[in-house]
Amino acid sequence: MNIQRNTAILLMHCPDQQGILAAVTEFINQNKGNIVYLDQHVDYEQNVFFMRTEFDLTNFLIPRDKIKEYFNTLFAERYQMEFSLYFGDQKPRMALFVSKMSHCLFDILARYTSGELDVDIPLIISNHEDLRWVADKFGIEYHVFNITKENKEEQEAKEMALMKEKGVTFIVLARYMQVISEKMIAEYPNKIINIHHSFLPAFIGAKPYHAAYARGVKIIGATGHYVTTELDAGPIIEQDVARVNHKDTVQSFIHKGQDLEKIVLSRAVEKHVERKVLVYQNKTVVFN
Repeated sequence: MNIQRNTAILLMHCPDQQGILAAVTEFINQNKGNIVYLDQHVDYEQNVFFMRTEFDLTNFLIPRDKIKEYFNTLFAERYQMEFSLYFGDQKPRMALFVSKMSHCLFDILARYTSGELDVDIPLIISNHEDLRWVADKFGIEYHVFNITKENKEEQEAKEMALMKEKGVTFIVLARYMQVISEKMIAEYPNKIINIHHSFLPAFIGAKPYHAAYARGVKIIGATGHYVTTELDAGPIIEQDVARVNHKDTVQSFIHKGQDLEKIVLSRAVEKHVERKVLVYQNKTVVFN
């Protein structure tokens, strides 16, 4: 089970320059914070410094509601730094979007129930009634919004209002078979996670495994990524593959592919929940 900790988490990036690491750690140490995690990366081609640090707040001298302001004034402006601040005892609140396929939904809910995913799930949203029984089984609210081309904008506005009411901080598309509008993407930037049934961008369409089978591929894959306005082209969080061969059938392709989808999506969600994903341009730095 995950334990809620009285910690602050800083995710940051800025132009690489001398003294950044020392300055940040000195700020934490001088204010009686104890660093419990630190990981960094330098992209030498882009000349960008990335870092994630987590520190204990038990004896920290700066009130938690003032940390962001202090850090911005002392360091972010000085180093042209972009940063996000989170607290270890504040659980992310996840909305699950589903259609008719249940494999990803079941996997996430099993991990959530067992404590592997340290999140709250206030609701599940769907465009079909089919999976209501799953939500009932896990005691989670299930809301259906029938979406057509004519009512899409109106229905998404209702979905966003409901998520705001429930305090949702990010969305997971667990094989949700609708394109998310630009308005919702703007409301949740780099906070909508999708699972794609291949190594992007191959085998698009309604029957990707049939297409892969027809091509005689030797590996199939799955990709977990953030949703952007460019379809299936957002920053990639997690990927994996399985080997296949001439003995496989379309059904075994689907079975292996769905196993990959479950695993990859859950890994991507876990990294997001742990605040270990930093998006820069259209790529991610995923910390260990």
